[in-house]
Amino acid sequence: MQHESPVRPGIADRLSRMIQLPTVSAELEQRGHDPFAAFEALLGELYPLVHERLTLEKHTDYGLLFHWKGRDAASDPVVLMAHYDVVPVGESDPWTYPPFEGRIAEGRVYGRGALDDKGPLIVVIEAVENLLAAGFTPARDVYLSFGGNEETFGTAALAIADAFRARGITPWLVLDEGGAVVDSPLPFVPGGAAMIGVGEKGIVTLRLSARGDGGHASTPPTLTAVRRVARAVDRLDPSMFRARTPKAINRMLAQFATRTPGAAGLGLKILSRMPAITAAVFSRLGGEPAALVRTTVAATMQSGGTAANVIPSQASATINLRLALGETVDGTVLRMRDRIDDPLVAIEVVDGSGPSPESPAGGAQWELLEQALSVSHPGIPATPYVMMAATDSRHFHRFSPAVYRFAPLTMTGTQRAAIHGVDEYVEIDALAQGERFHRALIERLG
Repeated sequence: MQHESPVRPGIADRLSRMIQLPTVSAELEQRGHDPFAAFEALLGELYPLVHERLTLEKHTDYGLLFHWKGRDAASDPVVLMAHYDVVPVGESDPWTYPPFEGRIAEGRVYGRGALDDKGPLIVVIEAVENLLAAGFTPARDVYLSFGGNEETFGTAALAIADAFRARGITPWLVLDEGGAVVDSPLPFVPGGAAMIGVGEKGIVTLRLSARGDGGHASTPPTLTAVRRVARAVDRLDPSMFRARTPKAINRMLAQFATRTPGAAGLGLKILSRMPAITAAVFSRLGGEPAALVRTTVAATMQSGGTAANVIPSQASATINLRLALGETVDGTVLRMRDRIDDPLVAIEVVDGSGPSPESPAGGAQWELLEQALSVSHPGIPATPYVMMAATDSRHFHRFSPAVYRFAPLTMTGTQRAAIHGVDEYVEIDALAQGERFHRALIERLG
């Protein structure tokens, strides 16, 4: 039964104020720590009951962990996650409104972080503040884990997860950013879907480097350092990795098949039962479908040389890989080394995190998500999928049995494309629904 808690007006204004603080973790050296400290202070101002009745711990300078004690201290807790740092904005990007103004217009809140991830953060903490105002106590402990350097793969969330492990606390449920409520999840699939990430791909950053004879560009050697690195990059392609269909994708296709008429529905039903064919078909489609079933390889940065007429003696390239479920960091590096097949190209692992296991798309935790959705987004089914980006929740999935990635906000395709892009915005009505989702989830923890 839904708890009658007072819902405060003004959520759009509060989100606007959050957006006005440029918590750009990638620009920490230029901007300093002040925007992050100001954000922490703003939370204290906007959410007095959360700060009065929950215990706050700092983990590193950027990790905020709030602890709300429940009625049953013996039950494993729930961890609700979000991050308050944002990605940079290009100076020449054509924003309709300044990205850090937090403009409220047309029933929306515009600005960097509206969807990633201050919008999802605010609906969590709003729900807790509203329940506290009603005198509600959850059935089990609830933790709010907010990180300030997710976009730079920082250590805030890692430190928080390490603290849980050190204290022997195993979360019953972890919920972080990820999927959203979308309309027509595939072009030929009618209706909406709440896309819930039951797993996420791993991430590895490699640096390839080589040395060679430098000199004047008028007398180049046969194989320069730049050419050696370029040849190594050219040898890398997705065919290095076997395509495989995660169980979550089979379940997603089966669900879509039941609501899709005609030949398209029949095709989805067949694919849901034949994972090997699904992997082959998705691989051939390329783009997002291919990324669901195999490891992706992208060269993102290259360096070498100081002048147009000088052959550099060293060169390097940075490779970003997103590891499909079932792959490992060590196995990926070995495969890269075999494919490059050049002992004079050094391979350095800059950072690496393996893919997650798949959390169950069933059972008590999944049913809780479905119940909360039935309150906030009636008629929208919970749909499992695999998230291709990395989240802070990856630090929990090694020891928590149920980790999900879902922001309960309605997003159009245009909105999803604006994440890390231009004209990011969230609908004010979507914020109200998101708050309702988290309130219903906390109320039903018993």
